[in-house]
Amino acid sequence: MKKHNFSAGPSILPREVIEKTAQAVLDFNNSGLSVLEISHRSKGFEAVLAEAVSLFKELLNIPEGYSVLFLGGGASLQFCMVPFNFFETKAAYLNTGVWAAKAMKEAKGFGETIEVASSKGANYTFIPKDYVIPTDADYFHITTNNTIYGTELHTDIDSPIPLIADMSSDIFSRPIDVSKYALIYGGAQKNLAPAGVAFVIVKDELLGKVSRYIPTMLNYKTHIAEGSMFNTPPVLPIYSALETLRLLKANGGLVEMQKKNIYKAELLYNAIDNSRIFVGTAVKEDRSLMNVCFVMKPEYQALEADFLKFAQERGMDGIKGHRSVGGFRASIYNAMPVESVQALIDCMNEFEKQI
Repeated sequence: MKKHNFSAGPSILPREVIEKTAQAVLDFNNSGLSVLEISHRSKGFEAVLAEAVSLFKELLNIPEGYSVLFLGGGASLQFCMVPFNFFETKAAYLNTGVWAAKAMKEAKGFGETIEVASSKGANYTFIPKDYVIPTDADYFHITTNNTIYGTELHTDIDSPIPLIADMSSDIFSRPIDVSKYALIYGGAQKNLAPAGVAFVIVKDELLGKVSRYIPTMLNYKTHIAEGSMFNTPPVLPIYSALETLRLLKANGGLVEMQKKNIYKAELLYNAIDNSRIFVGTAVKEDRSLMNVCFVMKPEYQALEADFLKFAQERGMDGIKGHRSVGGFRASIYNAMPVESVQALIDCMNEFEKQI
């Protein structure tokens, strides 16, 4: 039975990336050594890192004056690295979900932290729109895609102060205007690589402005100076990221990827909207292209466990919704083929016919 991987993260990777990574684990570049055991300062791995940085800049059209870093600790470590490097007197946050709230919690340890707007009262089913960004804050932090609740910012907002974004779950899913951001960060385990590495895109001239002491490992300037090599980087996930970036470029870049993602999401959302028993949870205009959240309509809620079992028996893996939302969540990241989305739709339709 074919498995269809809808897991929210770690999530589906392109089969080609998995196979090439597996080959590198066995024999890296015909060296007779595994990528797991070569020195991170060997010429072979330095070339991997350099190409990964170069493709990051090319695919995202990153302007001059920005650095790309690969760091350990995941996005969660960035929750405190951001205020360490940018927080002087005040910070502003948009609260759109659990991860946005966790990032804001870390900032509160540094001083006055303003919650500019929040959709928590509506269980994060929408992205707040009518808010004013305080111009006296040091930065404004947003989370562009909310994996648990299935909402997403679809455009790059204009901010009068440095804009910082957690793009863990929608990086490389669409073109973005990097010049509008002071810093972009995220964990790699959604659209880029296996868990174990975080990416950071940072505008160099905005660093070194805070008066506090920054621990060496938490200072972005440390890692920029050493080219992500201050300590041993996560070698294997970086190699996988390189293979993903190569594949993205070969398949037409982010414009083509965005078209595919819109097509897949529209297929699934249309099936939900036209269903007699299923209903989406997010406000339509803010629906995520990456994480499709839906539940049974109230009169059919008793059948949720039955549908989950029905779907799992047909190879649908990872569709159980987060406990704070319930129901179901289909994560349809870049690597998700349209055939798997259609298989889920067919499964939903088959179940509905039995009701």
